[in-house]
Amino acid sequence: MKKIDKLVLDAIIGPFLITFLVVVFILLNVNMLKYFDDIIGKGLDYWTLGQLFFHFAVFTVPTAMPLAVLLSSLIAFGNLGEHFELTAIKASGVSLVRVLRPIFFFVLVLTAFAFYANNDLVPKSALEAYSLLYDIKQKKPALDLREGAFYNGINDISIKVNKKFPDGITLKDVIVYDHRKNDGNKEVTIADSGRMQTILNERYLKFELFNGFNYTEGASNEREVVGQKRNRNSETLSRSKFAKTQVVFDLSSFQMDRTDKKWFQSNRIMRNLGQLDGDIDSIRREILNQRLNHYLYRPSYFSYYLRKDTTIMPLEVYKHKLYRDSINSLPYRDKMHPQGEQQPPLPAKVIEQPPAKTEKPATTTEQPSTTATAKIEKKVTEKPAAVKKDTAPPTAFKKLDRPRALEHVRKRPIKKPAVKQETRKTESTVKPVLPAKKLPMTDSAFRAKVDSVFKIEPAAEVWQGAANTARQVKSQVQNANGSIDNYATELRIFEIQWHKIFASSFACIAMFLIGAPLGAIIKRGGLGVPFLVSILFFIVYYVLTMQGEKLAKQGNLSIIAGVWMADILLFITGLFFLRQARVDARLFEADFYSVIVDKIKRWFTQKKQRNQSQPV
Repeated sequence: MKKIDKLVLDAIIGPFLITFLVVVFILLNVNMLKYFDDIIGKGLDYWTLGQLFFHFAVFTVPTAMPLAVLLSSLIAFGNLGEHFELTAIKASGVSLVRVLRPIFFFVLVLTAFAFYANNDLVPKSALEAYSLLYDIKQKKPALDLREGAFYNGINDISIKVNKKFPDGITLKDVIVYDHRKNDGNKEVTIADSGRMQTILNERYLKFELFNGFNYTEGASNEREVVGQKRNRNSETLSRSKFAKTQVVFDLSSFQMDRTDKKWFQSNRIMRNLGQLDGDIDSIRREILNQRLNHYLYRPSYFSYYLRKDTTIMPLEVYKHKLYRDSINSLPYRDKMHPQGEQQPPLPAKVIEQPPAKTEKPATTTEQPSTTATAKIEKKVTEKPAAVKKDTAPPTAFKKLDRPRALEHVRKRPIKKPAVKQETRKTESTVKPVLPAKKLPMTDSAFRAKVDSVFKIEPAAEVWQGAANTARQVKSQVQNANGSIDNYATELRIFEIQWHKIFASSFACIAMFLIGAPLGAIIKRGGLGVPFLVSILFFIVYYVLTMQGEKLAKQGNLSIIAGVWMADILLFITGLFFLRQARVDARLFEADFYSVIVDKIKRWFTQKKQRNQSQPV
């Protein structure tokens, strides 16, 4: 490694580590302020809080990494330019691109690490952080008795303390209402003083009460045993005095129960690239299923209207239909052809043609016709070509040699069709009844009959049934379209997250191309001007990213354009700053702009003089 490379790397590594930690700390505080009310007052231990903060800190890495690269490169090259080290390097014949080369490789390593963090670390940390935060929200607040107020945190128990001493244990004037029987305030304990402490690993709360009374209100025991109806006169009141008593309450509801993480891992921010690919494929298949079902159920929408009308499916829907049919037939195919059995070859596609019309041969009662005998002989003698030699026949028949089979077929008698014998009757006894000859209906009569049918006024039930059918069809179509739209929106969300893993990593390179040349142009080190410039560009990057994702989610912009818009614009801006830095442009000096203004004024003055000098 050359000395110039070591000089440049030493100038950026230190500021990068410091700025990265500072940015992560700032973003962590911003995120945790949103959940401040859910965390405070829950009595969480330091281990739980440490886990929560650590996972949320890892979750902020995709946002903190580009900002840290921008700020550190601005500080590094600003310091080199402020101390004229960059000027000396250029004077020695080393170009700015050569100075940026070691930092560029360092940024490539950071980009690879950012991609690893976005794809592996961030999904796991997001799953841990949000599942733990959900459990913290479900946890009850810690036991906190306040003076002069009822505490109802324990299930079916109300406790009031008039005075609580600084040690947090000693109490004065204690009142306890027991509502565990769900019959009102019929069990009350009043004590002059007491002590409160948790036992058995804070699973139970123990009260030691001194100098008090226990009041119990209820019906007499005899009436409760007999089952008589209670009345006001049958109520009893018992009071017992005690010098010291102990009351134990269960605090299991105050413990934090961890929920299974499988209920949270379906969120897009908790998925890596491989899982997102599977989710995207599943959503696309579900959209095709919805569209295919719409085409398949269309004939059932109406009973008569366009029932025989044919609709051509789109190509992607038809391919999905073939795929789904093949998947559904797999279990039956396995049953028809078990493992180890050779499956017969699939038959070739044959175009069915109608059989040619042939005259029926005259049959005789003695022997079968020549045509029938020839067909039978052909069936017996012909060897099937579709069946392979090594495959067994589907059914086991007794094999006969060919001559015996033909002889058996020829000698087989043919059954004569049974002829129904009708008893002949003389014409004198029975006179046949001829059916009435039906006259053909003319076209005008047929049209008149049809018109008469259509002119019949339909009943109210027919109108109501048609309206109900139309409403049902409309509701089904709207539900199908709504379901497809929801799946399409969810598909866009998962595709945005897939591209976002790459885009947030590539943002490190775009920020480096802005920060390093801009620092060489500004020539100001420290945290003043670089911090303001970095915040300005980061706000632009954040606004463009949010707006692009919003437009892509709504479908007004393509997924690639919406997610990569900020990176591409900042990359082009970085190339512009790099070109200006190579030619030593003074973009942030007042003299540069004053010269431009003077040139514009001089051009207007010359144009005015030229117009006045021309003859009228």
